[in-house]
Amino acid sequence: MAGNTEPLSPRARLAVTAGRAAAAVSRAAGRGSGSVIGGRVALRLDPDLLARLAQHLDVVLVSATNGKTTTTRLIAEALRAGGEVVSNALGANMPAGITSALAGGSEARFGVIEVDEKYLATVARDVTPKAIALLNLSRDQLDRAGETRMLAERWREGLTGQKAVIIANADDPLVVWAASSSPQVVWVAAGQEWRDDAWSCPACGGVLQWPGEEWMCGECGFRRPTPSWALSGEYVLDPHGSAWPIRLQLPGRANRANAATSTAVAAAFGVPPQVALERMYGVTAVAGRYDVVRHQGRELRLLLAKNPAGWLETFSLIDAPPAPVILSVNARGADGTDTSWLWDVDYSRLAGHPIRVIGDRKLDLAVRLEVAGVDFQVCADANEAVASCPPGRIESISNYTAFQDLRRVVGN
Repeated sequence: MAGNTEPLSPRARLAVTAGRAAAAVSRAAGRGSGSVIGGRVALRLDPDLLARLAQHLDVVLVSATNGKTTTTRLIAEALRAGGEVVSNALGANMPAGITSALAGGSEARFGVIEVDEKYLATVARDVTPKAIALLNLSRDQLDRAGETRMLAERWREGLTGQKAVIIANADDPLVVWAASSSPQVVWVAAGQEWRDDAWSCPACGGVLQWPGEEWMCGECGFRRPTPSWALSGEYVLDPHGSAWPIRLQLPGRANRANAATSTAVAAAFGVPPQVALERMYGVTAVAGRYDVVRHQGRELRLLLAKNPAGWLETFSLIDAPPAPVILSVNARGADGTDTSWLWDVDYSRLAGHPIRVIGDRKLDLAVRLEVAGVDFQVCADANEAVASCPPGRIESISNYTAFQDLRRVVGN
């Protein structure tokens, strides 16, 4: 447990106060939660504020392309069994947003922090984490995110000599290569359905072979490590071989994988698997994801998918036809402006569903669906799309800003 520390210096207290004031102004102006602008103001006044705010906390960092917001929430719930937790629960995962989150946690014991992949090494240097969870790496925001191997290299360099316990996905070769530079790694067999970013060996460039669930490089011998924790169907297996049932209100295999990793993280802090998993059951939605809302006499389930790997996992949540599906894609700054990733998604999995297409880039998506041979209807907006569907359940899948747009329309 982290010990108590000296009170914040006058400069740090001023930075926290100024940051809160800036955030309040932003909220009053209707520009969101204000966490990012508040953090920027605070860090401008005290560049070392993040480190100061974290020094009394036992910190867990969570980073990945997909699943980090949900996993952060699951870990936070599990660790509350051992004390108060402060977390950036709404997903503001760059230094400014993280600083704002920690500024509200002076009495907390644990800090559970989601971190953008590009900032992991920087944040880890500032907050001295006790544990770091690494879930996956795949293509995302192609116009401004580095190629996945470059991100893996950045992680590998940043984790070299890291004293934190690294809890890493043994089924993602890029994650394994990045984590292998750290002296203390706990491997979790969490699964990896998307493999298109891991066909070549990150160590030597050779072609990876995937005989069953294992993977290996035939040229240099780089291979899947032996996991000590594993997702096995509806159970998580601990290092002693005990099987603990996973009971979640969040749907799908990907969330069971998130729960398996979260259980391993909680165990590193002394929280038993049974306790951790029982607490995770209380999570019903994460920042609106998986919520079911009523709108125009229909029930919409709100699903978020930001990149090809995320869409692949989300499709597995959609039942067989005939439930209508609304697809919405934007290409704003937070999404990445390059929509060429649409061609990496297998939309034929939605064949048979009545599909409605909306969003800023609905015509890009329409062309992709036309080529996939999937029937669809382009609609002007969410209200028109919902009204064109029969009463009953509707599945909606959106990327990041399109998801926020839809939440505002349906009042969620």
